[in-house]
Amino acid sequence: MKSIPKPHHTGRRWFTIALLLILPGVVSALQSDKDQPIYIEADAVDIDDRSGISTYKGNVELTQGSIVIKADKVTVTQRQNETDQIEAVGKPVTFQQDTEDGKGTIKGRAKKTEYSANSEIINMIGDAVLTQGQDTFKSDRIIYDRARAVVKAGASAKGKERVKVTIGGKK
Repeated sequence: MKSIPKPHHTGRRWFTIALLLILPGVVSALQSDKDQPIYIEADAVDIDDRSGISTYKGNVELTQGSIVIKADKVTVTQRQNETDQIEAVGKPVTFQQDTEDGKGTIKGRAKKTEYSANSEIINMIGDAVLTQGQDTFKSDRIIYDRARAVVKAGASAKGKERVKVTIGGKK
């Protein structure tokens, strides 16, 4: 009697496919934000023109278009009159940005956030949470590509914790 071969798939693969089918797409953030000037307010600042590093401390609020980042400390690295890298640390760092199609605000929080003003990618590290509407992603590390509306979390973002996703119900 011949045995019937079993399909070569795992429960995890089917779960991933099902999750992708039922998850509403993460909406694109405002594309015009990266072309806007950056404004920073803080209790104190240390600027080193030679190294191109500015460190802002105490109730720091950084805005660029609709982007608002609030942190305890923000370090800005500039090279050749352009902002290369922004690193924010806090308990927690909070992030928010309006969406392209007016479907609300994308919000995030983490212990540390890395952001390139010329890029569309935000790295959220340590107790990271990203929320859009009623949908929430939680992990130790989340990478959010604002332009392509792509979220990577957990192992796919080089994190060590499992990803916890909440998909909001009907209102």
